[in-house]
Amino acid sequence: MSAPLPHLLAELDVELVDSSITDAGFYGAFVVDRDGFRILSMPTGRSVFERDTAARMLLAEGFGLDAPPVPAPLEVSRA
Repeated sequence: MSAPLPHLLAELDVELVDSSITDAGFYGAFVVDRDGFRILSMPTGRSVFERDTAARMLLAEGFGLDAPPVPAPLEVSRA
């Protein structure tokens, strides 16, 4: 999880796409479709640090990796 984000995404076979969701409380979504295709959808206009941190938290949660829990007041929901 410490690799540069582009390398991490390639290693995990995840495509990063820009989200059209502009809600300030939305940090991104990790989606696996029926065919197993993995997508990380992230809002634009965030700082590099915020986007990188949120991406790593979502990937860790999505892949069930051993990582610290998401800090409050953030939460991860599954559908």
